[in-house]
Amino acid sequence: MAKSQNAAMITKVQLVKMLEEASDKGATKALCRIGLHDEDAVHDVKQLRNLLDNWRDTKKTVASTIVKVVTVAILGFITLASWSEFKDKL
Repeated sequence: MAKSQNAAMITKVQLVKMLEEASDKGATKALCRIGLHDEDAVHDVKQLRNLLDNWRDTKKTVASTIVKVVTVAILGFITLASWSEFKDKL
């Protein structure tokens, strides 16, 4: 198959440079769209990460508290049932 005389040939280095420029431009555009294009963006991202970490900790604490409440309720029920069964025998 013969190569076309009008075909543009680019080197691997040129292709990599074009891809890097396009990805940088796309990333900059995406950050601008979500409001993370200024100097405060670093602080905003840190605050978001902190908020997510706190949310995860809160979920763990809530789950742990629910398990503890259910356990205490079951043990309380067992204790109450045992006491009512044996109170007449005392």
